[in-house]
Amino acid sequence: MQEFFEETEEQDENGLFEHFRLVVDPGQTSVRIDKYIANHIDKASRSRIQAAAEAGNILVNDKPVKANYKIKPDDIIVIVMDYPKRELKIIPEEIPLDIIFEDADLLVINKPPGLVVHPGHGNYTGTLVNGLAWYLQDLPMFHSEDPRPGLVHRIDKDTSGVLVVAKTEQAKNNLALQFFEKTSCRRYVALVWGNLKEQEGTIVGNIGRSPSNRQVFTVFPDGEHGKSAITHYKVLEQLGYVNLVECRLETGRTHQIRVHMKYIGHPLFNDSTYGGDEILRGTTYTKYKQFVQNCFKILPRQALHAKTLGFKHPATGENMLFDSELPDDMKTVTGKWRNYIANRGELEEI
Repeated sequence: MQEFFEETEEQDENGLFEHFRLVVDPGQTSVRIDKYIANHIDKASRSRIQAAAEAGNILVNDKPVKANYKIKPDDIIVIVMDYPKRELKIIPEEIPLDIIFEDADLLVINKPPGLVVHPGHGNYTGTLVNGLAWYLQDLPMFHSEDPRPGLVHRIDKDTSGVLVVAKTEQAKNNLALQFFEKTSCRRYVALVWGNLKEQEGTIVGNIGRSPSNRQVFTVFPDGEHGKSAITHYKVLEQLGYVNLVECRLETGRTHQIRVHMKYIGHPLFNDSTYGGDEILRGTTYTKYKQFVQNCFKILPRQALHAKTLGFKHPATGENMLFDSELPDDMKTVTGKWRNYIANRGELEEI
């Protein structure tokens, strides 16, 4: 009999979940799907498989199945599972949390700039997860040694905005599937250098780590490397040498908006990683340079805010939509650019 078995594994775009795709051999005998998965995926414990099934995160031919489903030849199985717990002690810390919404299944947080989401190399304390471990210390999943309890997505340290956190394993798996299937809604606001030629547009280009610098990401336009990435943008306001832009993510690759905007020649304002911390547009006049440098001091990070987040409630199925105001640093700098435009003659010779 001809052997036919396909398995692919992809790390979640946020590094928080594992995705697997299995194609069942034509000669495979009928067995329970949880047993089949356990035999074909390393470190896939029955408890992890059961949790994925209960959350509807095991799909056979695009339909969710229970753990006792009997597989058939040529079935296509897709699984989204939480990563195995890691040996890392989470220290609960009393960190202020700006909670927009909370119920028994989840909470929605407005993350300030400068706050790391979860512990990792160089950031083992003072993270959002440390704060969650304190705030939710009575919940079982926040007593584990998992450095990412409750997280289904994340935003960069110096990006502000809306973040959802699950309070139960079922909610976590359900929300993870929504992000994986791209049914969640994520809109960001960014201040970028230059006037965009089109008021609305779509940026398409695979994103992956730069071959010359593994700390940054780049676009591979030929599609041979990286992972597919799509960003839709709309200009909200033209402010002279910068534009305020709304970005809607169709995918959610690491640094996606920052990388895509640089790719089309409009890096985010004061994004030191992708070249936005230099004066890329404007005049050579000293007063203008002083004005921009002052804006950099007020906004010492990339000008990016996760403004809107939408998803279906993991327990009720209700459509949830959350919005947050721009943080003070972005508000202040945007206001300064508006004032600059209104009084440009006083700052430079036109």
